[in-house]
Amino acid sequence: MKLVLFKNGVETQEFFSLELAKTFKIIGYDIFFYDLLKEERSYIELTDFCENGNVVMFTFNFNGIAGERDLYNVGGNFWDEHQIPCYNMVVDHPFYYHQYIENTPKIYYQISIDRFHEAYMKRFFPAVGLGGFLPLGGTHLETGMALIPMKERPMDIVFTGNYTRPDTFDKFIAHLDQESIDFYHSILDELIASPSLRLEDLAEIRLKEELGQISEDELKHCYKNMIFIDLSVRFHFRALAVKELVDNGFKVNVFGAGWEALDCMHPENIINAGGVNSLKCLEVINQSKISLNVMPWFKDGAHDRIFNSMLNGAVSLSDDSIYLREQFCDGKDMKFYDLAHMDKIPYIAEEILKNQDWMADMANNGRIKAQNKHSWECRAKAIDEMIRKY
Repeated sequence: MKLVLFKNGVETQEFFSLELAKTFKIIGYDIFFYDLLKEERSYIELTDFCENGNVVMFTFNFNGIAGERDLYNVGGNFWDEHQIPCYNMVVDHPFYYHQYIENTPKIYYQISIDRFHEAYMKRFFPAVGLGGFLPLGGTHLETGMALIPMKERPMDIVFTGNYTRPDTFDKFIAHLDQESIDFYHSILDELIASPSLRLEDLAEIRLKEELGQISEDELKHCYKNMIFIDLSVRFHFRALAVKELVDNGFKVNVFGAGWEALDCMHPENIINAGGVNSLKCLEVINQSKISLNVMPWFKDGAHDRIFNSMLNGAVSLSDDSIYLREQFCDGKDMKFYDLAHMDKIPYIAEEILKNQDWMADMANNGRIKAQNKHSWECRAKAIDEMIRKY
């Protein structure tokens, strides 16, 4: 079977695709990477590759199915013309992509990385094909890059991810009137005060209080403005997690853009390496004892940072989700903290770091579980089963 993947889009998504390709090749797929920066040439090569049929396409976040110049024309799109099934793993909440979901190819299956995302799709886009729930996977450093023993790791705490000031996202609702802007800010404030709530649930309650009777289509339209809230609350807690640690005397190594904008009392405790690629993130996790994570408001899913941390020998310190609680034992495989009690993070970190045996056991347990169930190799096998099923 032939498989189309994509490169030269978002760096992390290309990295995921390359990791999947390793296992897909072992399974027996003939793989073609469509280059999103060299579309004209790639289109010609894709046409040749797809001769004689038996082709499927796998992508992340609508790459290749977002109206790209060469793949789409007035009459339709390449995938429909060649009757190619398209599998799309969406790594954000679906309300980021309404315009694309409403114009998917005819043979299309959307994969959700959070079970609540799948429920959202079933409710608001019942006609769209679904491939089910499948979280992102983790990556172990390449063969030959041995895990550094816990006691020899030079960094205590690392965070791999960018930072953007939450007020930056006000641009997403700047076109609204002030009353509407205040309304959406009130939802954001309530989420920050009660972080166990799901954004969709709270927004629906507040919208119905504000507007009275509201149709499903009207509600779906309002959710498009929730991008502002989703991004703002995500970076609020990302900032708070790092701030609590550095202001309580911990050195935190941050690998990602934008951390110079963090407002804290002790910026000298932030060791800022700036933006790095996915491979570098794995390398620095391999040098760290604790890898900090803040979930992007996935209340029944996971983030690849957790699995990357485990596979590269660090203790994953993260807020939880329904899915994570099902998969991992707190204090045995990883350590959870509570978004409602962020002030406890320094005490949790101190407890982990001062107990070397517990820290090493926890890291080892997490690594074994991630190897067995949560690597990109595991995800490729699950996707292969999905392709053969449909």
